[in-house]
Amino acid sequence: DSAALIKAAWDAGVRYFDTAPMYGHGLSEARCGQGLRWYPRDQYVLSTKVGRILKPHKRAEINFEPWVDGLPFEPVFDYSYDGTMRSIEDSLQRLALEHIDIALIHDIDVFTHGERQPEMFKAAMAGASKALLKLRDEGVVKAVGLGVNEWQVAHEAIRQQDFDCLLLAGRYTLLEQDALDGFLPMCEEKHVSVILGGGYNSGILATGAVPGAKYNYSLAPEPILERVRQIEQVCREFSVPLKAAALQFVLGHPAIPTNIPGVRTVAQLE
Repeated sequence: DSAALIKAAWDAGVRYFDTAPMYGHGLSEARCGQGLRWYPRDQYVLSTKVGRILKPHKRAEINFEPWVDGLPFEPVFDYSYDGTMRSIEDSLQRLALEHIDIALIHDIDVFTHGERQPEMFKAAMAGASKALLKLRDEGVVKAVGLGVNEWQVAHEAIRQQDFDCLLLAGRYTLLEQDALDGFLPMCEEKHVSVILGGGYNSGILATGAVPGAKYNYSLAPEPILERVRQIEQVCREFSVPLKAAALQFVLGHPAIPTNIPGVRTVAQLE
């Protein structure tokens, strides 16, 4: 299925592919590398992430959630300089590709770390960011940044470091535009590109306000369902599918050149 999806995406003109060690505990990188290996390397952009080292572990003892199975590795957080260097090396091995275009520091946000977020953020700025900036200077990667679930974290990061791009998941959508207040203007000012992930807020802007609709990877609360019903009403008035409005809205902002819908089947891609 993954091989067919990568081929269908390529045939449809998609040329940006995003992965991470966390996804499937290495399985996503292995499948991405396998699917992309025979295409001309200068014709697509590949991003992966740092911040988790994968350590071999007994499959029976691994909690793979939210993935279905995965490779027999246990992810361990490591935002250090040395850990980042090792992470990139490990990713190149799993991908079996000669270079990575974009390297992103993964999940230094409150969503992932809770009360430990300030400590993890500080460690990443001192360790991982220095390693990635060095790799960029050496030409090992072309662009560096971070991938997080909160625009406030991304905002603080670009104040501190010379990042090229940010992957922001679910925080600028048809439902949420708080990022317009200061974050996106600063991205324009500093020429930082925003890769927008989670443009459907993890589901509800694709499915609409149906029973069981997902928001932020959980069941959508009533206030969110109500807002989406109102958006759906506007979409009906103008005969525009909700999914199309959600996908195209985010690309209307000059700081956002790229949107990752996150398809996992050919049917979703189509």
